[in-house]
Amino acid sequence: MSVLKNLDIDLPQSEKKTLYSFLSLYVFLTIVILALTVSLYYTLQKELASSQRTILLDEYANDFLLALEELHSDKTNTLLYPVDKKFKTSLYDKEYKLIYSTLQNPINSLTEVTYTNNKIIRYVTQPEKYYLNTQYIVVEMLDDREWLNETIKTISIYGSVFFITMLFIGYFLLKLFLKPMRDALHLLDRFIKDTTHELNTPVSTIMTNIELIDKESIKDKFLLKSINRIDIGAKTISNIYDDLSYLILNNRVVSDNQDINLKELIKERVEYFSLLINMKKIEVKTCLDADAMLHIDNKKLSKLIDNILSNAIKYNKIGGSIYIKLDANRLSIKDTGKGIKEEHINLMFDRYARFDKVVGGFGIGLNIVKMICDEYNLTINIKSKFDNWTEVSISW
Repeated sequence: MSVLKNLDIDLPQSEKKTLYSFLSLYVFLTIVILALTVSLYYTLQKELASSQRTILLDEYANDFLLALEELHSDKTNTLLYPVDKKFKTSLYDKEYKLIYSTLQNPINSLTEVTYTNNKIIRYVTQPEKYYLNTQYIVVEMLDDREWLNETIKTISIYGSVFFITMLFIGYFLLKLFLKPMRDALHLLDRFIKDTTHELNTPVSTIMTNIELIDKESIKDKFLLKSINRIDIGAKTISNIYDDLSYLILNNRVVSDNQDINLKELIKERVEYFSLLINMKKIEVKTCLDADAMLHIDNKKLSKLIDNILSNAIKYNKIGGSIYIKLDANRLSIKDTGKGIKEEHINLMFDRYARFDKVVGGFGIGLNIVKMICDEYNLTINIKSKFDNWTEVSISW
């Protein structure tokens, strides 16, 4: 489940993109801070471990010099060369040549000495007195890497705590950041719900009375034209009301799925918009497969077609055309209208998204179309050339 779903908010794609960018930047900065802190802590621990081992080697070197002095002064020939399980020693003369060593493979020339590697730590010292002709003493010990294991363990524990803490902080910052958007969307949804409730009675009254008018008996052309305009306006209001109602009741609408003859339904919906089509002098051209069927709720499919068709009429030019093509697995509605800019196409399904301020609307029609398509696993696609045409296709 995404972060935005956890926050119980459904934002348009553009706002989601902004929020995901914020989250990505926040996580990236958190990782950078954590990486810098880990690097600094590791360096300090490494230097501290090196210092501790240098002190340890120095202490043993001093003890070794005392033992070497006793060996040098021994007259009884009973003392042995000092040997330690933890430390290995090598003696070199002033020419840097090896005198003696407790190592299996000692360094023959002191000029090649490496003070540290992945497993061994070396310490070189010069005694004040040259016992056994020794001018340089090299003390070596195996690095048990205990400090590294402890460092990794500490970094893992505190790094995880830090990262999780920063994620929680980011979560609450995001909630704080989203609150104004969430409040605005909830306020808008509440406004739509109240508006829809208030529109119910007048819309029903207007539609009922218009349907009762016998237009064929009216001889006055001016009066008939006025009534047709009222009819168009009433249907426009009715469509908006239906969209708002569907948006509010979406999660509670019970589907009555059945096999729908798409050709007959499309002809019915075109006829429904005929007055508006004729007023804009739009030519509708159809190529419909009579055998195209779809198992779906009739009201939802009608709502889907109505929204696409009404957009094709609304955004079309005077005297334009609408091409409706239907085959067994695809429906396409193409208009010769304003078109859509390429950068806006992916945002067309966002709720309240509007890119033409001249033509009215709430920006919810295509959002409802997308909701219906998602419910029935239909694929919707929009193609457009700005100032030329727009084609909306549904496939199944």
